[in-house]
This record gives sequence, structure tokens and C-alpha cells, in this order.
Amino acid sequence: MSTVQEIEAAIQHLSAAELAELKEWLFDYDIERDAKSGLLDDLVNEAIAEARQGRATPL
Repeated sequence: MSTVQEIEAAIQHLSAAELAELKEWLFDYDIERDAKSGLLDDLVNEAIAEARQGRATPL
């Protein structure tokens, strides 16, 4: 059995809470990887420009 198959089998046995935690971890991992590679630079610059023009909504 390959590592991927082992992971798939393990995921099938996760509780709903554990699956939610895994999804959050994967999302954070993707965001961090994209940020480090520069894939988010254009989006960040666009958001900064809109905020400076007063077109952003405060959270």
C-alpha cells in the first residue's frame, strides 16, 4: 500500500471534528505556500490600493 493510499484510508476513519481540523490545516498550508511563492502579491496590492481609496469595508 502506498503512502497516499494509507492517508486516504486514515482520512476515512476521521471524526467530523478531526476532518474539519485537517481541512483547516490544509487550507492554512496552501495559503502559506501561495504567500511565500508570491501568488497572493497581486491580490494584496489590490486590497491595499482599494483601502487607500476608501473602497474597503472595515471588518
